[in-house]
Amino acid sequence: MGIRAGKSGHGGSGGEGNNVFWTTMSDLMLGLAIIFMTLFVLAMTGFTQETVELQQNQMKASEQMAEKLQEANIDAEVDKLTGNVKISELELFDVGSYTLSPKGKAYLDKFVPIYLETIFTNPSLYENIVNIIVQGHTDSQMFKGLTSETDQFAKNMELSLLRANAVEQYMFKTPYNKEYNEKLTKMIVVEGKSFAEPVLTADGHEDYTKSRRVELKVRVKAKNISRMFGLNFGTN
Repeated sequence: MGIRAGKSGHGGSGGEGNNVFWTTMSDLMLGLAIIFMTLFVLAMTGFTQETVELQQNQMKASEQMAEKLQEANIDAEVDKLTGNVKISELELFDVGSYTLSPKGKAYLDKFVPIYLETIFTNPSLYENIVNIIVQGHTDSQMFKGLTSETDQFAKNMELSLLRANAVEQYMFKTPYNKEYNEKLTKMIVVEGKSFAEPVLTADGHEDYTKSRRVELKVRVKAKNISRMFGLNFGTN
């Protein structure tokens, strides 16, 4: 009888020893799951609060920038939510050119100091900025002599990049507070978008005039769960 009882205890048919082991493991796994879910909720709560605060700072800075540009009689479209600024090509360049016109230089002389002052006098904003992006855009109208859409896109990419680069280079010549030089040189990025992001009219057609523009954007640090746990998966 003792031998049979011993075999039963070590067998796979539900002996008392096995029941205790699997019950313990189930409790352990359940406890770990509860801990993980608690940490996840806490991380998500912190992530949401941080994101909301950053968004609020962006909105306040955007409103402040729009007001200052309006006071200075500078024609620019400011997105009150993101702070993105759209500047018409006509304010900066002669038709078909990527060289800043005298009017364009005078425009940037007034615009850039206001734009940078709004960013760099707000520590809670600029400390979360990864890049200030100068982004060139064109319309989708055809260049003469180019027949394929890919050739058209490439030509417009070149033009959009040259215009963004011209704005970026002249920004450093404007009368902004030069104490911001180090921050600006670390943050500024130039991009060309060709006609990939056209501005559309209410009826869905491309607005060629508004599509030809230079935009200034800020790219903020990514806020994700991996950062909350001190991990780094290659994101900012």
